[in-house]
Amino acid sequence: MWHPFLPLLLLLHGAAAANSPPPKWLTLRGNAPAIVARGGYSGLFPESSEFAYQFALSTSLKDVILLCDLQLTKDGAGICKTDLRLDNSTNIATIFPKRRKTYSVNGESIRGWFSVDFTLDEIYNNITMVQSIYSRPSIFDDSLPLLTVEEVTGLRPSQFWLNVQYYMFFKEHKLDIITYIRGASKMNRIDYISSPEIAFLKGLNGKLPKGKTKLIFRFRDVNAVEPSTNKTYSSLLEDLQEIKSFASGILVPKNYIWPVNKDQYLEPHTTLVTDAHSLGLEIYADIFANDLPASYNYSFDPTAEYLHYIDNSNFSVDGLLTDFPSTASESVACLAYNNNDTARKKGRPLVITHNGASGVFAGSTDLAYQQAVEDGADVIDCSVQMSKDGVAFCLDTADLMSGTNAIDFFMSQSSTVPDIQTDSGIFSFDLTWSDIQTLKPEILSPFAQAGAIRNPAAKNKGKLMTLAEFLEFAKNSTVPGILINIENAPYLASEKGLDIVDAVSGALTNASYDKQTTQQVLIQSDDTAILSIFKKYNSYKRVLEIPETISNTPKPIVDEIKQFAHVVKLPRASLVSTAGPFLSGFTDVMKAMRDANLPVYVSVLRNELDSLPFDFFSDPMVEIATYVDGLGVAGLITEFPATATAYLRSPCSYEKSQLPYTILPTEPGSLLSLAPPEALPPAQAPAPALDAADIVDPPLPPVLHIADEPAPAAAPTTTTTTTTTTDPKSSQPAIAANGGIRCLLTVVLVIISLSYH
Repeated sequence: MWHPFLPLLLLLHGAAAANSPPPKWLTLRGNAPAIVARGGYSGLFPESSEFAYQFALSTSLKDVILLCDLQLTKDGAGICKTDLRLDNSTNIATIFPKRRKTYSVNGESIRGWFSVDFTLDEIYNNITMVQSIYSRPSIFDDSLPLLTVEEVTGLRPSQFWLNVQYYMFFKEHKLDIITYIRGASKMNRIDYISSPEIAFLKGLNGKLPKGKTKLIFRFRDVNAVEPSTNKTYSSLLEDLQEIKSFASGILVPKNYIWPVNKDQYLEPHTTLVTDAHSLGLEIYADIFANDLPASYNYSFDPTAEYLHYIDNSNFSVDGLLTDFPSTASESVACLAYNNNDTARKKGRPLVITHNGASGVFAGSTDLAYQQAVEDGADVIDCSVQMSKDGVAFCLDTADLMSGTNAIDFFMSQSSTVPDIQTDSGIFSFDLTWSDIQTLKPEILSPFAQAGAIRNPAAKNKGKLMTLAEFLEFAKNSTVPGILINIENAPYLASEKGLDIVDAVSGALTNASYDKQTTQQVLIQSDDTAILSIFKKYNSYKRVLEIPETISNTPKPIVDEIKQFAHVVKLPRASLVSTAGPFLSGFTDVMKAMRDANLPVYVSVLRNELDSLPFDFFSDPMVEIATYVDGLGVAGLITEFPATATAYLRSPCSYEKSQLPYTILPTEPGSLLSLAPPEALPPAQAPAPALDAADIVDPPLPPVLHIADEPAPAAAPTTTTTTTTTTDPKSSQPAIAANGGIRCLLTVVLVIISLSYH
């Protein structure tokens, strides 16, 4: 079955052969590791469906291997389906509700619907496939039939792999897989055959064309028992020489190679790869999937995991079995052996941190900034906050309940300040710097409710830095630039007597940033009055933040922005529109900015799965490619600078480089075009266009003089400070034209919350 829109998608994401490999891979034969697509691109489509296999061929290296888990029907036909129970990933239970059976499989009683009870005609003409992993797209369910082995080989993959997981089960039902394979191999090329059952692999010896098919022994969990020998797989692992007598390679769970401890951190790698290679055995690792939990060491970057298995000084596995073959392909073709010294092309976007490498360490700490510099960030950032006694320091927000453990010690200082945020908080301007120094920083995990916890071993490590310390660190580092974010200036001046603008400009002058040109200085604010003050510093570049989600920017508004800023910072939702967890298109915002020669920084990029629409294939590098080469942004504001830097240093990141493999930007709406109309998620209402009232702010109020007073009596547990004269966008005194912004912002926040799955 060929979908009418599939050729368009294949054209947009087509890929060819790998980039020239390094002089010598540490595989058994020195070749690049093979990419094995388990059931095709099963990370997006129902596994072993035509869409899955076609998409794997179109998005991966040209020599990608298609893997089919072989099952036999009642009348001896071969179909591709992973789980022995058909009801796990098809609608068979609905179509044939009375034909459920219970069978003993390797000593375990299993209840469900099985291929041995149905003819090929019953399956092919009545059953359709569904996604077996609920966190993956379901819009392709019930529209694709199961495929026969002949249909998969008819797609003409460069190599084909059959996995036989349950040979003994089919033999007990009078279905001989060996006989089936002998017949199939005469009609179709079978490059690999794997199985966890030794009797089956030994039974194939001498029955296949010599030298054309590799036999691979597949290890299951270490405590599972191999049915023909009654030995555990851990004991079989101790005798690789015996395995060499009937197989040319082994396929092992990846934790056989890189064990993960109970805390989900990597332990030292085993010697299994080198042991296998010393005996002349190839070794393949499974199962890789971008959307499955992995070690904290990888910082939610699936390419980092692949590289551990193929790019280290000790070994490389011979192949990677994966649900996301495009990510494995980019790891092999683009990222392996591409070290941190690789020069980036001129004119490529800046990698700008969001509170340092805050995906790895607590944001705005010395460790987060050190990590960002090591990761190759172009610009490190400091969002300036003020203490009660006038010390400027770096932290994402004035609310110390976010990013520190202040709630454990200063709950009595909690207050509600509508000019800052709607929720109550413990604010930096109510505590002295000595108080703040007693706090521990806390790493923030924005998707913790989905189980995505960031680096828990470093949860409270590092220390907060004053602005002066940050500037000193930056000057002594190799980082090319700094970004200083200034917020809440009107409130601090009029209500707290704190001059944050003077504190920032003074600190920059004291550090001689106003006189040097070695490092670029970026001044960011959502307040045009603040940016206007910094116009007198010709060497500083001014960045206007527009935090609201917008869908369009009329030319007069863009021209107005250019009066205050050199660059505009926008949220991702202002550049791409969505329909549920899918991209539906690009907005008009980027075109308007480009037409006006106004560069755009996109914010904030995160690696976690829940931050990525399905169109990015659960791969943060595809998102980066879309913003860089699909939209042409000038800067990437990210909490994981290592991922962005690795992409930009890769030779495959430049679409016009004409290399045989490229990490291509996604085309919004492509996946939606493949789904039946009735399965499409509802389109979301467009965000409003940018309005002039959102841009121009009145002058800053004078700084309130607060006389020295005795310390007040102990405050109640929660106090409320209410100031109704300012606009939460910039904390400026409100004007009539801004009256509708709060309502508009509420709608926008709802849209953002629904934008990502």
